[in-house]
Amino acid sequence: MASIEFITLDVADPTAANRFYTAAFGLGDQVRLRASEAPTTGFRGFTLSLVVSQPADVNALIDAAVDAGAATLKPAAKSLWGYGGVVQAPDGTIWQVVSSSKKDTGPATRQIDEIVLLLGVEDVKVTKQFYVEHGLAVAKNFGGKYVEFATGTGPVKLALYKRRGLAKLVGVSPDGTGSHRLTIGGDAGPFTDPDGFAWEAASLTPTPSPSSSSSS
Repeated sequence: MASIEFITLDVADPTAANRFYTAAFGLGDQVRLRASEAPTTGFRGFTLSLVVSQPADVNALIDAAVDAGAATLKPAAKSLWGYGGVVQAPDGTIWQVVSSSKKDTGPATRQIDEIVLLLGVEDVKVTKQFYVEHGLAVAKNFGGKYVEFATGTGPVKLALYKRRGLAKLVGVSPDGTGSHRLTIGGDAGPFTDPDGFAWEAASLTPTPSPSSSSSS
């Protein structure tokens, strides 16, 4: 079963981005940083979700991100499915912080249970078939709207969402051009999918990553 070992974000200033991610989320090698000036405007077609166990953890991570320089796209709030909010990092990456629980069971821990990469694609069925042919197994399938893959023991999960729907979910315009500023590191690559998202072999030498200050 194909898995994702890390994702690499292309950023203008890796030192500043590393400082932000260390302070905001305490992420480890699952998220790496690489210097890039690749042209990009508007929505980059993806989001990253941090899944946590309770609302207190959502609030703690979002507050830390905002204190470190993130912009709030959607304040943390209850919804039909749980509790969550959306922020945009100074490098432009959009992060959702979510919990399926609506009630706290203890003090905030900032413990991250899962990292989920959501790709906004033009045709979910076409892109799903592409990934199936490249070794990924479908775990959840909601027709042409949403697909979640079983990515084995890898620390990052992958899901597909309609691009316009994903932009609406996080509160931004779906319009955008240029680089995604994202590379996916896994044992299925290297290749580029139908929506221009690039994969590389996970065995490549690690690039600088945010220092780990919490378990994820």
